[in-house]
Amino acid sequence: MTTVGVLALQGDVREHVAVLTACGVDAGPVRRPGELAAVDGLVLPGGESTTIVRLARSFGLLDLLRDRIKDGLPVYGSCAGMILLADRVDDGGSPLEETFGGIDMAVRRNAFGRQVDSFEQDVDMLGLPGGPVHAVFIRAPWVQDIGPDVTALGRVSSTAPNGAAGRIVAVRQGNLLATSFHPELTADGRIHAYFCDMVRNTAA
Repeated sequence: MTTVGVLALQGDVREHVAVLTACGVDAGPVRRPGELAAVDGLVLPGGESTTIVRLARSFGLLDLLRDRIKDGLPVYGSCAGMILLADRVDDGGSPLEETFGGIDMAVRRNAFGRQVDSFEQDVDMLGLPGGPVHAVFIRAPWVQDIGPDVTALGRVSSTAPNGAAGRIVAVRQGNLLATSFHPELTADGRIHAYFCDMVRNTAA
């Protein structure tokens, strides 16, 4: 069976594991190098990006994560996970010095505002059947620009707060997928199913 891990250093680990399991894969937490080496795909959940990088180094995962991403491991990052997959990050004056990298994009941290500015909105997703995804944004990043090999899969609408109309909030580059919102907090498992299909296709 296809195995998909969830990086279990911070964030909504149990929620991601539950949705992945419902998608028909063997899902579980990843905290150790041996666990990371055994998975066919990996989910990077939300949390605080600087803290996750620091913990990844402490757990001996940082270099292994970067190497596996370079080697083509399918990875999906939500919210902070999107930040960690970005090659370039800036929060408006204090750039994040380290990420796992892999997606040729610039991401702005906390772009929609603070915790009190959290919001929900339906987002149309390119290539995802079944209509818009109900997206939950919590201290979310947005994508400021993307490279030529990156596909913008979703954007917020003209009613998004804080001057964010039309900002990119979902991307894919090869085996890497990222959203600035939290699909694990809704009853809609389509994005996880989309990612699981990516993992299965890569494993095949």
